[in-house]
Parts: sequence; structure tokens; C-alpha cells
Amino acid sequence: MELSTSKRNVNLWKMVLFTVCGILVLDTFVVPAQIGVASITIWVITAIFFFFPYGLINAELGAAYPQDGGIYAWVQRAFGDLHGTLVGWFYWVNVAFWMPAVFVAFSWWFQLAYVPDMSLFWGAAIAVLLCWVVVAIGIRGIDLSVTVTNIAAIVKVAVLIIFGVLGIWYGIKNGLANSFAIEAFVPSFNETLVFAPTIVYNLLGFELISSVARKLKDPDKNIPKMTLMAGGMIAFLYVFGTFGILAATPAENVDSVDGFFFTLQELTTVFGSAGNVIFKILIAFALFTLMANMISWTLGGTEVLASAKLETKSKIFAHRHKKFKTADYSYIMMGVISTILIVFNFLLSGDANDVFWTILSFSFVVFLLPYMWLFPAYVKLRLTDEDTNRPYTVPLGKAGMWISAILGELFIGLSLILLFTEGHLLYYLVLIIGTLLTTAYGLFLYYRKPNEE
Repeated sequence: MELSTSKRNVNLWKMVLFTVCGILVLDTFVVPAQIGVASITIWVITAIFFFFPYGLINAELGAAYPQDGGIYAWVQRAFGDLHGTLVGWFYWVNVAFWMPAVFVAFSWWFQLAYVPDMSLFWGAAIAVLLCWVVVAIGIRGIDLSVTVTNIAAIVKVAVLIIFGVLGIWYGIKNGLANSFAIEAFVPSFNETLVFAPTIVYNLLGFELISSVARKLKDPDKNIPKMTLMAGGMIAFLYVFGTFGILAATPAENVDSVDGFFFTLQELTTVFGSAGNVIFKILIAFALFTLMANMISWTLGGTEVLASAKLETKSKIFAHRHKKFKTADYSYIMMGVISTILIVFNFLLSGDANDVFWTILSFSFVVFLLPYMWLFPAYVKLRLTDEDTNRPYTVPLGKAGMWISAILGELFIGLSLILLFTEGHLLYYLVLIIGTLLTTAYGLFLYYRKPNEE
């Protein structure tokens, strides 16, 4: 069944803001700061050798193939329906596993900032409610999702600029919490190896906008422009935000889960007695961006799944909302899966939460898998699809093509490998068995007879 179409009203700036909202995250970018000022260098290294080549590849593909589905459409064109179906399935299902973690973090930040004595029940209720708010916004259509994410992108940019500026102010007023001597910027090989993949997670999402290509105005011209504008903005803000963290928090005290929250709390002490009020205002904006981030990814995941034509294999994926003509049951399935995992998390206590975060690590594996197809698909399409007009190409001709694709594949492959290097038995079992079962279900959908359900 074909999705509804409407006029192409997503212009260049809306593309930029949508992409910024999808890639720029406030909750997890703090993790590399645990190694200190050298993390800034690793951010720069990863941006140069992964983020920008990956972005340029997406710019070329998005401009050459301005059709719905984004990464699915490119892989399907290069390698056929089987590979495209798996990519579409992986891209959708990882969001359903990722959303619970985002809203558990939201609930925890909300409790710390506003209701310290809030019970587990209300924490779970808030997280579940937010899942269904995201589902409802997705069902109402692309225009509303893009509008919300555009607002959130502006808020994210403002928050991270404030973060960095407050870091400068904090350093002048109280002294810097870490040494910014030249030698402090030099990372060790082990640090680079471990934290570059962590940064990769925070830099993925350039292809999101291409999942709704039918709504884009002049995609052949605007996608390359968007890539350069959004990419430069995102790289700068991550580095500037990391400086803000390290200006106020000693590296050894950076919390991998709540580092943003506690650093912002410390930074706002520069306002004296007004600091607590300003902190609560800023954390409210940050909480809004957590929700908006999931709106962009649920939209992208559902649009990719729809483009993969899995509606021919499942009545659930085929169902469309009577009024909005969106894949409403696909969104609802995301909500159901996320709700189950959120309730599961809040029923656990203490160290049992390790089970939940193990499941989240499994979702990271699924999240990275589609990108293993992206770079080979790009190379194949460049070499074999010579009849397609390419308004933009990666610089340096075939050399630029090979360099960009190899770098992208290496970073994604390394990230996947490192997810399997540390953990306990349950962790390995969940990652291995979970990935095999997810892949098996994707294959089942592909080989299933049309509309058998």
C-alpha cells in the first residue's frame, strides 16, 4: 500500500534542523569526557575520519536517489530485496529497543530535578506516557514530526552553546576542573580505540532525512548543502559541549549516565542564588530534546520499514490510519515493545538493572548493522549505476569514494567488535542470541508469502 503524498514543503533549513535534532544528543555525548581533555581530540579525529566522509556519502546518495526509504532504498538498489528488507527491519526494530532507555533517562532526570521523592510507579508512568506521546505524534504525520524536531534542534543548539559558554565563565570564576595543557589533548591508543566507537554512536543519522524524500524541496541540491551545514554545526557543538563538561567536572567524576545533568547543575552555580532556577529551566529544555530525538528516529525507522514493502508480508505493517494515512500500527508496535521494556526495567531494582542495559547494548548492535551495508552499497552504486545523474559526488573521484567507504566501514565494524569484547555471560548471550533471533525474524518476513497473516 502506498503512503500518502503531499507537497514538498521541507526546505533546506528544515532539513538542517531535522538532521541536527536526529544526530545531536544531550544524554550520551558526555561518556568520552571520562578520559579528560583528550576526548576533545578523539571527537575531532572521529569527525574528520568518520563523520564527514559518512556525511558526504549520504549527500551523494541522497542527491542521486531522492526517493523514500533512504538507507533501505540504496541498499535494495545495490544488493536486492533480501538485503534491503534486512536493513529496513534492523533500522526499525532498534528504535523500539532504544526508546525505553531514553525515556528511563528522562524520568530519572525529571525526578532528580523536580520531584526527588517520586516513586518508581510514577517514574515508570512518565516514561510510558512519553512513548505514547511520540507514537501519537508519529501517527499524525511527517509535517508535525518535522515541526517538533525543528523546534527541538534550535533548543539543542542553544543548550550546548550555553553549556560551552558557561564552561568559559565557570573557568574564569572558579578555575578549570581539568588541565587544558597541550599534553592533555594527546590521547593514548587504547583511549582512542575504546571511545571513538562511542562517539560514532552519537554521530549517526545523516540518512534520516532521506527516509522522507517525497517531502523534501529540491533534494538534489539541498541534501548536499544540508550535510555540510548540519555536519559542521554538530561537530562544533559536540566539541564545545565537551569543553563545558570538562571545565566544570573533573574527568574522573564524569558520570556516564547522568554526566550532562550533574555538569549542568554545577555550571549554573555561576549564577549564584539564581543558579537553581536557571538550572531547572535549562534541564526542562534538555528533557524536551530527549523526547524530540525519539520523534525523529521513530519517524525515520517507520518510513524506512514502510519503504521496504513489508506491508505485503504483514497486515500489521500494512495498516494505515484512516485520517492521516500513516503506518499507525508500526508506531503502535514500537510503543508496545517500549512499554514492556520500561515496565520490566522499573520492576527490577539495584544490580538487576544490568539486564535492561544489556538489552540496550543488544539494540546498539542492531542499530549498527544497517550501516555495514551502507558503505558497500555506495561503492557498488557508484561503480555500476553509471546512468544515474549525480548532482553531487564525494570529492577526489574514485579515490575519495574508496577512502570514504573504507573509513566508514572500519569505524562501524570496530564499533560492533568492541560491543562484544567486555561483559558477562548473560550480556554475551543476549547480544548473540538476540541478534540471531532478530535476523531470523527479518528473514522470515522476507520469505513469508504475501499477506499470509
